[in-house]
Amino acid sequence: MARFSYPAARRSDVVEDLFGFPVSDPYRWLEDGDDARVRDWAAAQDRLFGAYREGRPETRSWASLLDQVSSFGVSEPPMARGPVMFLAEQLRGDEQRRLLVVDAEGNRRVVVDPAVIDPSGHTGLYTWWPSREGERVAVQMEVAEQPGSDITVLDVRTGEAVDGPLPRARNTSLAWLPGGDAFYYVSRVPDEELAPGDMRLQRRVRLHRIGTPWQADAVVFGGEDAPDHYYGLTVSGDGRYLAITAMAGPASPNDVYVAELVDPEAPGFVKIVDGRATGARVLPRFLPDGNLLLVTDYRAPCGRICTARLHDTDPAAWRTLVAEDPQAPLDECLVLDDPALPRPLLLVARARHGTSTLTLHDLDAGRLLTGLPLPGAGVVSSLRTNVPHGRHAWFSYCDVATPPTIYRYDAISGTTEQETGATTAGHTAEIRSRSVRYPAADGTEITLFLFTSAEEHEGPRPTLLYGYGSFGMPMRPWFFPLAAAWVGAGGLYAVACVRGGGEEGQHWHDAGRGPYKHRAISDFNDAATWLIDTDRTTRDQLAIYGQSAGGLLVTAAAMRRPDLYAAVIAEGPLCDMVRYEKFGLGCTWTDEFGSASRREELRWLLEYSPYHNVTPGVPYPAFLLTGAVTDLQTGEAHVTKMCAALQHATSGDRPILMRREPDTAHAASPASKERALAADILAFAGKYTGLSPEETTMSLHETVVESH
Repeated sequence: MARFSYPAARRSDVVEDLFGFPVSDPYRWLEDGDDARVRDWAAAQDRLFGAYREGRPETRSWASLLDQVSSFGVSEPPMARGPVMFLAEQLRGDEQRRLLVVDAEGNRRVVVDPAVIDPSGHTGLYTWWPSREGERVAVQMEVAEQPGSDITVLDVRTGEAVDGPLPRARNTSLAWLPGGDAFYYVSRVPDEELAPGDMRLQRRVRLHRIGTPWQADAVVFGGEDAPDHYYGLTVSGDGRYLAITAMAGPASPNDVYVAELVDPEAPGFVKIVDGRATGARVLPRFLPDGNLLLVTDYRAPCGRICTARLHDTDPAAWRTLVAEDPQAPLDECLVLDDPALPRPLLLVARARHGTSTLTLHDLDAGRLLTGLPLPGAGVVSSLRTNVPHGRHAWFSYCDVATPPTIYRYDAISGTTEQETGATTAGHTAEIRSRSVRYPAADGTEITLFLFTSAEEHEGPRPTLLYGYGSFGMPMRPWFFPLAAAWVGAGGLYAVACVRGGGEEGQHWHDAGRGPYKHRAISDFNDAATWLIDTDRTTRDQLAIYGQSAGGLLVTAAAMRRPDLYAAVIAEGPLCDMVRYEKFGLGCTWTDEFGSASRREELRWLLEYSPYHNVTPGVPYPAFLLTGAVTDLQTGEAHVTKMCAALQHATSGDRPILMRREPDTAHAASPASKERALAADILAFAGKYTGLSPEETTMSLHETVVESH
């Protein structure tokens, strides 16, 4: 195979002395996306990928297969507020979701349709918060990864805007006060009030009253002493109390503050949980009796549920309601307290060996009452109930071959029924799901999900191995069209539950973050080795794929063991771990990865940073690095710098390509763009592992779960 001719990328002589470490950065100039030289180089890379794709007619076949297995319809449970329910729906052919309201008679009406707002499809419905009475809804749209994300308040009956936009509310939390005339939310300090070049989050919690200008919104919490904190907001059902969680990173231990709302504009907060002291996450909810329900991993790495008096500041005073199960990490819980119930109930979702269980408990004592039957060995998510008082519990269920399906549990009758859900254009392939355990280098057993067609197949086959391994995010057997298409074409799809994720609870996360991030990378390479050694695949048939922090995982794994892989696909990855804090939201992730501003932590980062471990003369696997042209999460420089470094270094004849996408976000792009990206990923992985899409007879699936 002829070597590719790549656009020339100047290598500069930038070398920094950081705590005695000489750190080379020859492609730092690519960080300036406004520089004409960078734009010209990136445009040449775009043309190179375009020419490569034109020569791959099988991409169209992959796109057709993806179309058959992609889901559409309703994929998450409703929000029931007063007499109405709010549903998000995305029909086949829609670029974005639309927001519907369903009244007590079952009549459906569109409240927000992004296609009407922006026919181009680049404006999406990001999130929404109905008032408790269901008469108003605060809506946040997202426009092609623009930083605005304003909040607009709509009258549910007319669909007309009654307030807003409230600016700079990206990644906000919002909590309505009873009556629907005011809410608390989180927004960034106006740029004119910040020091020049201040790129920190600088968020504040504010109170907004409907009909008043946003400039008058009172700041009730947050300050310059916490420039990168994330805040979560909860108001008690009677509107008397506000709870705020404050954390320095998306997976960090958090503080909890509670205030009585005698004056909603000036609440007096009591710090009831000190995250630094507990080293744990604590999520509070207000109970009808005035006490708190606490979901926490304090002294319970797999999670437990406690109750506490409103101003208990000593964790020793917390009463355990539902104890930790060391074999089944806690996912979420829900209180059902309708007055028609004989007693208030607590619905608890856990994950045992990657698959979900639902159990019902007495809320007062925590006593187990029963387990709820589920459709299969899959994943339950997004527990929701009526507000203000819960009788029904809605949840989403899916498995590797079943798109999200919405079920409703009735706590009075004790019955569970399918209510709505997503569907596919065709039937998904019959898929066999196995959960196996493989040994890491240090002897730790790691879970590996294997998804194959149900047909018997002897010998190795083309394999796509996926992983994430950061922020305590667990891998589960979710429905994923890309995986269904790969398996439908005859491939093996595998998911490695490496350390750094949350599959085994908080201790699993701790074992793969900070100074131990190298374990996640080793675990992933050990998964690849196991797949090869057990004759499930070969090095020439193995591709790896990761998104965001998973992109870091797969690129770092390939730098360490390039000989293991035929192809590597990294979507929106982190690659330059010395300067990741300077891009996107990287400055808020130091609790996960460490900071280059501290000598010991810089040493950790340099050990595995993909960009800094590219070695000239190595025959690297085929690489596809994908990302948004403007990525406000990770920053686009990771893709450009890593691409240039690999193109310069590789001695092999497999391509190093960059696929950039304009007018999209880090995630949740228009549906057609998501499918086009998935088709390109499948075509790339298939090309270098020997898998081609074929006419596959789609049959109703049967998911079989086995443990080995």
